[in-house]
Amino acid sequence: MAELATLPPLPDQKAKGWEFTDLSLLDLDVYEPGEAGASLGSAEGATVLPLAEALESHPELTEGRLGALAPAGDPFVARNDAAPREGVLVHVPAGVRVTEPIRIEVPLTEAGTVLNWRTLIVLEEGAEAEVWEHWSSPADDLDALLNAVVELHVGQAATLRYVNTQDISERAWIFATARAQVERDGRLDWTALGFGSARGKVRMETNLAGAGSEARVTGGYAGGAGQHLDYDTTQEHAAPNTNSDLAFRGVLAAGATAVWRGMIRVDPGAQQTDAFQESRNLLLSTEAHADAIPGLEIEADDVRCTHAAAVAQVDREQLFYLTSRGLDPATAKSVIVEGFLESLVERVAEGPIRKEISAALERRLAEIL
Repeated sequence: MAELATLPPLPDQKAKGWEFTDLSLLDLDVYEPGEAGASLGSAEGATVLPLAEALESHPELTEGRLGALAPAGDPFVARNDAAPREGVLVHVPAGVRVTEPIRIEVPLTEAGTVLNWRTLIVLEEGAEAEVWEHWSSPADDLDALLNAVVELHVGQAATLRYVNTQDISERAWIFATARAQVERDGRLDWTALGFGSARGKVRMETNLAGAGSEARVTGGYAGGAGQHLDYDTTQEHAAPNTNSDLAFRGVLAAGATAVWRGMIRVDPGAQQTDAFQESRNLLLSTEAHADAIPGLEIEADDVRCTHAAAVAQVDREQLFYLTSRGLDPATAKSVIVEGFLESLVERVAEGPIRKEISAALERRLAEIL
């Protein structure tokens, strides 16, 4: 753990990646350490333990993995590392297929506290599992801070479906650093939904470290008045014959702002990379604002990398068409927004997870429309 006296300072808006999110109003000293009171599901064949317990009883499962993917020197990761070990370990042995989703509930419940939460998921060679993690608050007026670090280790020929939904208080800060590493012929299907928080930053990075590995990343966010949502994604191709596909959709009501910055990075020697990223934002008001910034860093010559980004208002012609068919304006707008998000839902495999994501989006839209 890092010593408190040696923690790096918080970034200002001159720091790369922080240009759109102002931390000048963040005073970390007003937040006392909090406890998660998390609820951890279980599944046959998998080890699911509080992280502090896992470090004592199963150190062989965390050694060389805990902290291996988290970026060194990052100010929020360093503070997470310096805090007591609030978190969870999910470990699936080689060749084990977990048939039921593993659910993790992490409530942010105490005003004036900071929760430093750590998620470590390890799938050994040929394993398969689905993990649903939900960060929440009991009320929308809770002033607190969530500082989360997520590390996803997907072993050779393993398959991980990881769903993270965030619905914390709209007065809270959130800082989340999530990194995944996918080995040879492994597959990661990662879905993230962001509804809560007043401001902060969420970073999602995928490293395709082994040949033949692939990742599909699906993100959605819906912001209401006063919220600022900041997402930073990276798809790093470190091996040949790898594939990544990232799609984000954002819906913003009046008074909401958002920024998405995405990077496809192809390392030297990562030939026959196939990578795609897109971000599309729908503004429900002229008083909403979004920035979408895709990027490419390519150091190989036999690749196919494409990106797309768009920010648009609700189409007036579509509104006119629907209202002329008898729908009232509010219902017509709801139909248009639901259609905009439908392509996001369709990226998720059929089954309970798709139904839950669709229901979560529907509930959130009802709040901001």
